[in-house]
Amino acid sequence: MINFKEDEKLNKLNHSCAHMMAQAIKHLWPDAKFWVGPVVETGFYYDVDLGEKVITDADIEAITKEMKKISKDGKRIVRHEISKSEALEQFKDDPYKLDLIERMDESEVTISTYTQGDFTDLCRGPHVETVKECKNFKLIKFSGAYWKGDVNNKVLQRIYGVCFPTEEELLNYLEELEEAKNRDHRKLGRELGIFTTNDLVGKGLPMYLPNGYIVWETLENYIKGKERKLGYQHVLTPPLGNVELYKTSGHWDHYQENMFPKMEVEGEEFVLRPMNCPHHMMIYADSIHSYRDLPIRIGEIARDCRFEASGALKGIERVRTFCQNDAHLFVTSEQIESEFASVVHLILEVYKELHITNYHFELSLRDPEDKVKYYPDDSMWNMAENTLRSVLDEIGITYVEKIGEAAFYGPKLDVQVRPAVGNEYTLSTCQLDFCLPMKFNLTYVDKDGSKKTPVVLHRAVFGSIDRFIAYYLEETKGALPTWLAPVQVNILPVNNAYHLEYAKEVYEILSKENFRVELDSREEKVGYRMRESVIRKIPFTLVLGQKEVDEKAISYRLHGSDATTTVSLEEFVALIKDTILNKK
Repeated sequence: MINFKEDEKLNKLNHSCAHMMAQAIKHLWPDAKFWVGPVVETGFYYDVDLGEKVITDADIEAITKEMKKISKDGKRIVRHEISKSEALEQFKDDPYKLDLIERMDESEVTISTYTQGDFTDLCRGPHVETVKECKNFKLIKFSGAYWKGDVNNKVLQRIYGVCFPTEEELLNYLEELEEAKNRDHRKLGRELGIFTTNDLVGKGLPMYLPNGYIVWETLENYIKGKERKLGYQHVLTPPLGNVELYKTSGHWDHYQENMFPKMEVEGEEFVLRPMNCPHHMMIYADSIHSYRDLPIRIGEIARDCRFEASGALKGIERVRTFCQNDAHLFVTSEQIESEFASVVHLILEVYKELHITNYHFELSLRDPEDKVKYYPDDSMWNMAENTLRSVLDEIGITYVEKIGEAAFYGPKLDVQVRPAVGNEYTLSTCQLDFCLPMKFNLTYVDKDGSKKTPVVLHRAVFGSIDRFIAYYLEETKGALPTWLAPVQVNILPVNNAYHLEYAKEVYEILSKENFRVELDSREEKVGYRMRESVIRKIPFTLVLGQKEVDEKAISYRLHGSDATTTVSLEEFVALIKDTILNKK
């Protein structure tokens, strides 16, 4: 999707269109007062005080009509520079503008305003030449917004819009928005019974419904199976820890603003954990290790909690509690390259099996000039970063380097996916860490009997299972592949009086094969039940009538297809098994 804020041309155009919208609102409601009208990633908005008036859909139509009239009139947009005292006088009747002016730095000798026809607004600019350039716009939505984002302040009316140089670009963008709306995992999650949220439980705290937990459990079993084959051992650790644990790890100093507040119980201070590495360090420290034991691979589907601003929360993609597909590999220095390569190969294998193709690799490095964020050990950082580069080059992975994006304790490899809608984000990660093992005094006995400090690889293939489900729902438009679908087969007898017994027989056979199967024998027309099966995006829908009863056959329809195929029951069982095996 386009980022209006970063695109210089669109930024200027949308800023100008925000002013044109404010002018139209002023024409319709002369007493309207305006706070700010910035360009954001998704277009522009303006916060407006309309007194007791609350914007409606009809008002949006009226504002749109007036904006078109203003644009057609084609007035030039003219910049003026005035002193701070002149600005205070010019906007003396507008408390919102006065607030902005009074908070301006005294060094700002001149203040700029922009005028178009009968409307003048306080603004740094820049703007386009005339309002005629703003004709290809669309007001997208409206909502309430607290002045300055403070819940103790008045609620203003916030109206969002977009503007493009050409009508074609606008229409293409609106089509993308509609596609994004249809793919939005929040909409799909509600329709398919995957998860729900409730403010009484808490913002950013999703609850997985039966269908959602099936998807969750299937993904958990899939990745754990992969890990077990590679020698991972799975553990279970508590979702909170003593504050001293995070002071030892360094997270208390480097990550505290992202953590929930500490709580005191019986003289001890605890915090909900934001990550799992400190717990896994303590598991390693629980026993003595020899070089022969390494590598030790500890895995966990672990519950974590991070304080995200309420405005950043989004369904199950960005939440305040989530489960990481986490693992920590304790290795010798000689094992770093082979174990890091193994993690990369695992990521590539999973992406191939799950048909994830639109991604790229980023090698996140420290900023050598930042002496506060990063652990101060130049030789450690140089060795760690060069090791990762060497492995990636040897594997033949194409990657880009990102300076200043490393974790505070070491460099990392991030896999960025480009979803069907929205901006790219990190799905998988692998981080190299020389720092935490030293902080926790972790050791192993080497060949010569000396004690040495292991190196740790932090890795997550799915990232968080929550985010992965959100990603997969949007990629598939909710039509999950058979192996992951909550219901894999739906059986519809045409007429219960004649076909129900055979439908039950088929149901029992498929259930014994451990397929997730339902029998819909409601007294509704088969066409109605078929439509519901389509809406629920069930991969296989069986329609069993007299022909199927007589021939002991199966007639099925694949989701997304109108074609009906008839096969024997044995062939159908084999087909489902093959579909699941190949993650289709």
